[in-house]
Amino acid sequence: MKNLEAENPCTMGILVRGGGQAELSRETCDSKWRVERATGKPRFDRKRERRRLTRGAGLTSNLYRVGTRQCDKQASTTIRRCADSESGRRGQILQRFVIVAKNLTGRRSIEPVAEQLPQVNPGGRTKKEVRVKNVKYSSLRAAFTMAEILLSLTIIGVVAAITLPSLTGNINERTWNTQRKALYARFSQAIALMPSLNGYGTLKEESSSGAGDGVDTAAETFISGGLSKVLKINNICDNDHLEDCGIVSQFTNLNGSQKTIPLTLSELHSTLTSRSAFTISGVSYPAFSQPDVKAAAFETANGESIALYYNPTCVPDLAEIGSGMVMQRKMCVNLIYDLNGNKGPNTVGKDMGVMAVFYPSDSLVVTATPSVQDAVSGTVTDSEASKACNAMSEDYRLPNREELVTIYINTNLFGRTDGRYWSSTRTAPYGYAVQWHVGLEDGILGWDPSGNGKKCNVLCVKRN
Repeated sequence: MKNLEAENPCTMGILVRGGGQAELSRETCDSKWRVERATGKPRFDRKRERRRLTRGAGLTSNLYRVGTRQCDKQASTTIRRCADSESGRRGQILQRFVIVAKNLTGRRSIEPVAEQLPQVNPGGRTKKEVRVKNVKYSSLRAAFTMAEILLSLTIIGVVAAITLPSLTGNINERTWNTQRKALYARFSQAIALMPSLNGYGTLKEESSSGAGDGVDTAAETFISGGLSKVLKINNICDNDHLEDCGIVSQFTNLNGSQKTIPLTLSELHSTLTSRSAFTISGVSYPAFSQPDVKAAAFETANGESIALYYNPTCVPDLAEIGSGMVMQRKMCVNLIYDLNGNKGPNTVGKDMGVMAVFYPSDSLVVTATPSVQDAVSGTVTDSEASKACNAMSEDYRLPNREELVTIYINTNLFGRTDGRYWSSTRTAPYGYAVQWHVGLEDGILGWDPSGNGKKCNVLCVKRN
């Protein structure tokens, strides 16, 4: 026996009001349907009603009955005009149509609410316009398609690939500049607290070549016995274990060439340890010889890795105007630092740089700026030298003589090997002004009276 309740449209939750008819209550609907079933009169077609209401709940097409005529009403707020000309009941159009399709589709109720807007067609026939508004979407929400999302992500990726490198580079450069200034300030304060810089460590040459009985603890002792007392140091490494302090074996110099980290003073520059006497333009330069000390290294409490080159026999800044100035003897300490240890990029001008300390007492700490450029292709006079740097940019200036000597000492790092360059240092040893210049191939300082027509190369450094 069939289950009559299963076919009862009233139990399906279908309540229809429209076409001028009143809304059927549950009891009236149930009674009417049973009478129609018993008398054999036309009754509800359950499958047809299910299809119709399912389409309506999906917002694809609603069949709205207005009298004896149907109007195909599309989704959203599209306006359709309807007229019931066959039944003669003009103006009797849908006022409110409620579909409760919860039991059929599992979706929540969708309630299109219509309002009448009288219109007159060109032929004079009165029509009604139905506007669907306030449609509430519960389960069918508007969203981006997968193609739109992928396109947006692609555009974001392209923009990021273009802008991130320059943005990251600027951030890194500012960070390095800040670290470089902080390191220079801390090291300057530490050197000022040391009474004297020479005489540290033990130096003993080998009894014969290859004997292996030589002793060289000068640089390591300078760090442990002197510098560590005035500067926070985490680790000290001897010449055989520089990498334990974050010192890399290979680095990139200012010209972009790969170089090997120097292990001794002579590897730092071949003219740092000895030179024969010579005369240039009537000025005599004395011979000198000093020990070829091995480098040592240390790590600061702030994470910088520093290779230190020490000259235990450095001399003070004496007046040597009559016989030339040999600046190699006046350099006490040279440092090659890496701001982030063995992490990249290990490039001079970025995370790597140099400092030098001159004179054992009343010491002068000098840092050569990471940006060094030639101002002119040829040579110019002293009066034209400073103008050439200003013409490049307001950010550049002429280096002083100690800065030029620091560039000479670290020529492998800066990629400068020869040429005589003007410095900004001007003195008056004999009652008249002289301008100092430095030879990068030998480190010899010279001077000439200002305005005498002497011509040298021009090298500019960036202002700190």
